[in-house]
Amino acid sequence: MTDYVRFKGERVPIKAWVHGVPAEDEALDQLRNVASLPFIHGWVAAMPDVHWGIGATVGSVIPTKGAIIPAAVGVDIGCGMMATRTTLTAERLPDSLESIRAAIERAVPHGRTNQGGKGDRGAWGDRVPAEAEDRWRRLRPGYERILASHPRLDRGQHIRHLGTLGAGNHFIELCLDESDRVWLLLHTGSRGVGNRIGTHFIKLAQRDMRRHLADLPDKDLAYFEEGAEHFDDYVFAVEWAQQYARANREVMMQRIVDALLAQSDLPSFQLEGTVVNCHHNYVQREHHYGEDVYLTRKGAVSARDGELGVIPGSMGARSYIVRGRGNPESFHSCSHGAGRAMSRGAARRKFTIDDHAKATAGVECRKDVGVLDETPGAYKDIDAVMQAQRSLVDIVHTLHQVVCVKG
Repeated sequence: MTDYVRFKGERVPIKAWVHGVPAEDEALDQLRNVASLPFIHGWVAAMPDVHWGIGATVGSVIPTKGAIIPAAVGVDIGCGMMATRTTLTAERLPDSLESIRAAIERAVPHGRTNQGGKGDRGAWGDRVPAEAEDRWRRLRPGYERILASHPRLDRGQHIRHLGTLGAGNHFIELCLDESDRVWLLLHTGSRGVGNRIGTHFIKLAQRDMRRHLADLPDKDLAYFEEGAEHFDDYVFAVEWAQQYARANREVMMQRIVDALLAQSDLPSFQLEGTVVNCHHNYVQREHHYGEDVYLTRKGAVSARDGELGVIPGSMGARSYIVRGRGNPESFHSCSHGAGRAMSRGAARRKFTIDDHAKATAGVECRKDVGVLDETPGAYKDIDAVMQAQRSLVDIVHTLHQVVCVKG
């Protein structure tokens, strides 16, 4: 038996690492839609956390020749994880972790208010931290190049989102590994500026293909062909947004570290050498099976041989630091998390605050109606997900959360 399930597609097959993990019919339909496109190289790979998304499934790896599908990359361009181990141990943490969560929440803007406008709690106010200013100086020339051809993108926040968490499933955590060492984890992407870039180019692709949209299985699979009017603009813009996302995580991590070092109830500590900063919503040029391709990972992590990655569980579930096994059939990829088992609306209808409190017992986190859509039961079983991808990654560290800040 192979380590994946093979599904028949109209043009190319689908290889799905879903042994022992449920895969919804709607997700399989979306995988078949992508597999019907004329520029897919080899096959479409589906990770064990695969679930329905916009256009393409979350948890899919899509190799394309001469074309890119903007909606497959999505609007949270460059979203990903950052993790670092500290010299702190569990026994050095205070009995109550409430002050630590409060310190992180003060240090990093999170959530969203006022529809993202003036006074939004999820953005920096009048004072942008020096580290965000410094990173923006390096990012600004690329941003201005994008605006030269697409001036309508110059609205909303950019520098004021650099070093901020966002909303939804984005989070910051303190975790303990199997040796009771403290890790810092965070999950976020390119914030508002990446969303605007993604949304803008998805609409452009649909506009440019308006005569051919009826021939596509889903209008959200509209694509740019290499050499087309907006292809190069999109490639540059998406690469820039991915740089912004990486910088955003780095600024956030520095803010968190500084906030914890200033805590009177924590001893002084240092960061150790293990640092992982990986995207899981992105596209880049890669070489697979003798061809140069654009590889889109929509909810998937690069897992080349020896490469470190982060696979988070849900609130209250385990997370993993992994090392890639370089499996060529997955295009050197693995899952980006547990994957949703139900929609946000379904989770809010099914679970109660009491359910959530029990599921997150022992974790210092929000336990209110505002996070019910992120409760552990809304996600697939992370243990089953890890079992299904044993041929893709090896587990290096197993982490469990003790503090969680949700967007």
